[in-house]
Amino acid sequence: MNSYVLKAVILFIAATFTPILGITQPKYGKEIKVTINGYNQNDAMEPLISSDGLILFFNNTNDGINTNLYYALKVNDSTFTFQGELNGTNQTTLPHLDAVADMDESRHFIWTSTRNYPAKMNNLFQGKYVNGTVRDTCRVYGNFYKNITGWLTMDHGLSANGQYLYYNNARFDGTNTGPKETEIGVASKLNDSTFNKLYNSDELLKNINDARYIYYAPCISSDNLELYYARFLNETPTANTTSEICVAVRNSPIEAFGTPTILFFETLENMIEAVSIVKDKSRIYYHKKENGNYRIAMKYRELQLSKINPKHNTIDFSIIPNPSSDEIVITSNKQLDCIKITIFNHFSQTVYCKLNSSIPHKTDISNLPPGIYFVTFSKNNEIIKTQKLIKK
Repeated sequence: MNSYVLKAVILFIAATFTPILGITQPKYGKEIKVTINGYNQNDAMEPLISSDGLILFFNNTNDGINTNLYYALKVNDSTFTFQGELNGTNQTTLPHLDAVADMDESRHFIWTSTRNYPAKMNNLFQGKYVNGTVRDTCRVYGNFYKNITGWLTMDHGLSANGQYLYYNNARFDGTNTGPKETEIGVASKLNDSTFNKLYNSDELLKNINDARYIYYAPCISSDNLELYYARFLNETPTANTTSEICVAVRNSPIEAFGTPTILFFETLENMIEAVSIVKDKSRIYYHKKENGNYRIAMKYRELQLSKINPKHNTIDFSIIPNPSSDEIVITSNKQLDCIKITIFNHFSQTVYCKLNSSIPHKTDISNLPPGIYFVTFSKNNEIIKTQKLIKK
């Protein structure tokens, strides 16, 4: 194993590994239209929500002639105030495309641009985002580019810690009918301007890359466990051809992603694409074609809990005090031991888990943020009861 491969493996494990106690396929609720106050162009598409949820980046068109990056600031989850062009990213000479914003938690910013293509085929650019401006910009280098005329790195998804770039290479034939073939890969950061393909990229994404589909717009969750992307069948489109937003999940950041699940879909006439997810995974943003124009929408994540076996109906639990700000005591109407106690937040994320507990049981919740939680009691992999807990 050469030094680069060894470094990539160590970085991949050390920089992203987060132990987890359980995982579910994410589900999302009803669609909510996003309003951008003060923005008066026809299209708003390819959104990026900053990890803290305060900044919405997007571009204005899909034509590649006068495609610019813009940004807006949060009023609430579905309302933003338009600030203008994203300084430092957009070209002034037509035709041009500057689109597909990406940014990690340290404000390292990456975007796609066609400037000087095909004379220079490394078509991603990077810089530092500071208050509406991307500074110190330069090209992104690396061995993940195809370096073949017609191929572009069309889309990308940057991990929250900035260590991994999920890239989407696509081949165009000049007919203005979209990409003809695509592939998604993952590259590891060597420095701010260089990413190289992971030696096991193909293995990690073996359940995603499929020649039957055109797929694009990868987005990785902050815990590196959920990979979102869009796809449609690589065929002559019909009235029934759908664009799909998919997610593939895994149990740890060093495993291959599992078989993808279709979250939701639309006909190509109402195309949906380009998921972006906030750090706590509570909501996603994406764009959708409606009446010939693209607009941005969002969905909240739904709480997901397993069904309770009815044979446990005679068992009751109490959480005292509830609401609570620090310590809680769990009691039951029956003597119980070897109970698994799990606390979920309202996004189905595990925030506490205790195996082989006896009841009554004490636990400290002072480190949890205020909000609504759900406490699940299970034994032998069967859920006995679920109780609501309010943290003050």
